[in-house]
Amino acid sequence: MLAFLLPATPYIAFSETQPLSLEIPGEWSLAQAVEYALTNNPEIHIALERIASSQAMATAALSATLPTVTLGSEYSQTDNPMYSFGNILNQGAFDNSIDFNDPGRTDSLALQAMLQYRLYDGGKTRAEIEQADATKRAAESRLGAVHHQLAYEVVRSYYNIRQAEEMVDVRNAAVASIEASLAVGRARYEEGDLLKEDILNLELQQARERENSIRSRHDFDLACKIFWNLLGLHSQGKGTLPEIVEQQEVPEQFTHAARKELEVIRDQISAAEAALSGARSTEKPVIDSYARYQYEYGTVLGESGDSWQAGVRLNYSLYNGNRTEAEISAAQARLAEMQAMQAKIDLALDLEMQQAEINYMQTLERLQLTAKMVEVAEESAKLSRTRFQEGVILASDLIDTEMRLTDARARRASAKAENRIAIANLRRATGAGQF
Repeated sequence: MLAFLLPATPYIAFSETQPLSLEIPGEWSLAQAVEYALTNNPEIHIALERIASSQAMATAALSATLPTVTLGSEYSQTDNPMYSFGNILNQGAFDNSIDFNDPGRTDSLALQAMLQYRLYDGGKTRAEIEQADATKRAAESRLGAVHHQLAYEVVRSYYNIRQAEEMVDVRNAAVASIEASLAVGRARYEEGDLLKEDILNLELQQARERENSIRSRHDFDLACKIFWNLLGLHSQGKGTLPEIVEQQEVPEQFTHAARKELEVIRDQISAAEAALSGARSTEKPVIDSYARYQYEYGTVLGESGDSWQAGVRLNYSLYNGNRTEAEISAAQARLAEMQAMQAKIDLALDLEMQQAEINYMQTLERLQLTAKMVEVAEESAKLSRTRFQEGVILASDLIDTEMRLTDARARRASAKAENRIAIANLRRATGAGQF
C-alpha cells in the first residue's frame, strides 16, 4: 500500500450552487479521488460561480419582457402662480374668488403609481435574452471542460505517484546492490586481490546511488503533495492508496467531436450572433405604453384630488453620430473573431487527439521493449556480480552493469506509468470521462 500524508482539515469553499462533500475515505480509490476533486477543487467553485453569474444575467435580460410598476411620493410648497394654481386645480379647490396672478401659497402631498410596458424595441430584448442564455450555456460547457481536465490531472498525478514510488524501490535496490558489491570488494582488497582504486570507484558509485535515492524520495513526496493539491486538500494526516487500481478502458473511437471546448465556442458564437442582432435593433423605433395614477392632498387648502393618465410613446433615433453603425461593426467583428476562433480550436483539439493517439501507441511499444530490457539487464547483472566476486572483471565493469540495470528498471517504471497516463489522456482528448 502507498501510505503518505492525508489532510486532517480540508480546503473549504462556500457556494450556494453546489454543496461540498467533505467525507474523506480511509482508503482512496482513484475514482473516489477524481470525484472528490470534482467537488472540492477551487477551480470547480470558480466555474460554478461563473454559471451563477451568467444565470443572474439571463434573469435580468428576461425581466425586460415584463411590465414595470413604480410607486412614488413627493411633498412641496410654493407661491409660484403657475405651480400654485396647478395645485389648486389638482386638489379640486378652485372657485371664482381666486386671483390667477396671485393664487397664494399652496402645498402638495402627491402619491403616484405608474405602470410601463415596452410594446416594441426592434428585437433588442429578445437578442439580449438569447445572448444571456448562450453565455450561460457557454459557462456550463466550460464547467464540463474543467471537469474533464481536472479528472485527467488527478489520474496523471496518481500514476506519477506510482512511478515515483517505484523509482524509490529501484534506487533502493541499486544502493543495496552496490553496497553488497562493495562488501565483496573490500574482502578482496583485504586479501590483496583488488586495487585501492577499485574500492574508491565502488564507494563513489555508492554515494551516487544514495544521492539518487534521496532525490527519488523527494520526488515521491512532491508527487503526493501535487495529488492532494488537486483534490483541494492540505497534506496533513495519514491516508493510503490501494495497490490495485481500476483499469481504464481505451476509447473505442479516436475523435474530438465530443470535447466540451467545442460546445463553449459554439455557445460563444451564438452569443455573438445575438449581440449583433441587438446592435442592429437600435436602427428600429421603440414603442412604450404607460399608465399613471396620482392622488394629491394639500394641507394649506385642506382639499384633495386624484387623476390618471395613459398613453403610448414612440421614439426613433434619426441620427446619433454614427454610434449605431459603429456598434454594428464592432459586433460583426466580434462574431467573425469567434468564428475564426472556432476553426483554431477545432484544429488544436484535432492535433491533441492525434498526439494522444501517437503517444499511446508509443507507450505500448515501450512496454514491450522495457520488459525485455529489464530481463536482459537482470541476467547480465547477476553474471557480472558472480564474475566480480571471482575476480574475473574489474569494478568499473560491474558498476557499468549495475547502472544499466538501474536504468532499465527506471525506464520500465516510466513506461508503465506513461501507458496508464496515455490512456487517461486519450479519454480526455476524446471528451470521455475518466470513469
